[in-house]
Amino acid sequence: MHILLVASAYNSLTQRVHAELRDRGHAVSVETVTDAAAVRQAVRRHGPELVIAPMLKTAIPRDVWTRHTCLVVHPGPVGDRGPSSLDWAIHENARTWGVTVLQAVEEMDAGDVWATANCPLPPMGKSDLYRNEVADAAVTAVTVAVERFDSGAYAPTPQGGPTDAGDIRDRPYFRQGRRRISWQDDSTATVVRKLRAADSQPGVLDELLGGEWFLHGGHPEHQLRGRPGQLLAARAGAICRATVDGAVWIPEVRPRRVPGGPATFKLPATVALAGCLPALPELPAPLRPDEHRRTWSDIRYREQGPAGLLSFSFPGGAMSTSHCRRLLRAYRFACSRPTSLLVLGGGRDFFSNGIHLNVIEAAADPAAESWANVNAMNDLVEAVMTTTDRLVVAAVGGNAAAGGVMLALAADEVWCRAGSVLNPHYRRMGLYGSEYWTYSLPRRVGAATAARLTQEAQPMTAAAARRMGLVDHVVDCAPQEFTAEVTRMAARLALFPGIQSRIAAKKAERDRDEGVRPLAVYREEELAHMLRAFSDPNAPYHALRRAFVHKEPPGGARSDRGPVAAEPAAC
Repeated sequence: MHILLVASAYNSLTQRVHAELRDRGHAVSVETVTDAAAVRQAVRRHGPELVIAPMLKTAIPRDVWTRHTCLVVHPGPVGDRGPSSLDWAIHENARTWGVTVLQAVEEMDAGDVWATANCPLPPMGKSDLYRNEVADAAVTAVTVAVERFDSGAYAPTPQGGPTDAGDIRDRPYFRQGRRRISWQDDSTATVVRKLRAADSQPGVLDELLGGEWFLHGGHPEHQLRGRPGQLLAARAGAICRATVDGAVWIPEVRPRRVPGGPATFKLPATVALAGCLPALPELPAPLRPDEHRRTWSDIRYREQGPAGLLSFSFPGGAMSTSHCRRLLRAYRFACSRPTSLLVLGGGRDFFSNGIHLNVIEAAADPAAESWANVNAMNDLVEAVMTTTDRLVVAAVGGNAAAGGVMLALAADEVWCRAGSVLNPHYRRMGLYGSEYWTYSLPRRVGAATAARLTQEAQPMTAAAARRMGLVDHVVDCAPQEFTAEVTRMAARLALFPGIQSRIAAKKAERDRDEGVRPLAVYREEELAHMLRAFSDPNAPYHALRRAFVHKEPPGGARSDRGPVAAEPAAC
């Protein structure tokens, strides 16, 4: 069936639905649209059998939904209406939620129901939930809805009848007034909940150091104390701020946009506040968990028998020069431990999306920072690729793109959660690519397939990646279960009787490959392409980077011509 996806951005959910429907044999076109006229033009251009809106901020015009069946994916259970469903769910401490696929009609979210699916809501950030539990439920509901539509025999269920009128909840946009933190009154749990309900977008507007800033993300701190609202410390780019009964770590902030001024964007808190931040103690992030102290760290190491597990979690999956260097230090520490297997990753959300475009955009010299960042990423990938005294497994619990995919491919095995979306390419950001992709990608899938993947620049499901050899194991579990399942799998593999033979074989293979063509040659050739793009102010990379960072159209409305977003623009 020919299906058209219309979306306000080619965000994580749109990519997931696109890839899943394509896997099921449908011909899928995608258009990013900004208004009703663009929706109308897209439908006229493609003439689809079915229109689906995975994430659409504009209303589908009447002349479109009266002529075509248009299904809207609403991130809420049946009866929930309004533009801030997940915000309300987190605000109200909902433990279960749902996704509804309904038919577009005049009134928003009021159409007949084609399918619905429930999901748990663990205490995580909104964007994390959106990419994981909500996305899983959305795929289930969309798949059912498409099958029902394709059958030609299904009649969708109307909403708002006399028997379910009490279940309709039409809630308003979740404004900043409801999000505002009262540092003198709100507990740590309340502050964290408010921050998590707005972690990626729109953030929580707050007064800080004499200015207005949006705070993005929050993690509880149970040992540091201070006057409510006081800044206490810094760690790994985050700042720690006191509450009435503890403190919270805030990883990123964004200045409030000045009327008539340019759009602002998120940055690590200490980067954004440089120049106005008071002297704060820099508390090193604890690498190994302490059962007697609960605190936040974006990099963790632990052991399960002869298996080491090095996990990391960076906002939006973006890895700055600093992130890469800190993770490399942690990786080297992990390699000093007496283990036979090392798992890299294993968290429930983003694995990695490669270099940090926001930090690069904010740098005094973006070209120089691009160069520093990509070299730091290369150093990390090289360390993984040249580890020959143990097996290395990349555990991809969430989405990965560009250099993040190549970081995973540097490992001996790649374990990927079934709901992950992979984008193994760089073209949408106008870059040739690096991180030894010209070695690792053809080694996995062959030269012809590697060329096709990097040129077509399409998202793929974990299942599709497994079929072509990009992934070794697909872990079919809920997002919240991924870490535990990977730990069990790693402990079993580390005790496998033949593991030492595998380690010896991988070392011999690496030595053979190095003799044929050294890794340094791959790196030098790739970085020569990258340096040309970084150094040329007229290269497409710079305009595409600016468009991505500032959430602007990259010169056209078609999603298959714009950059792949590292995180959903809607949340």
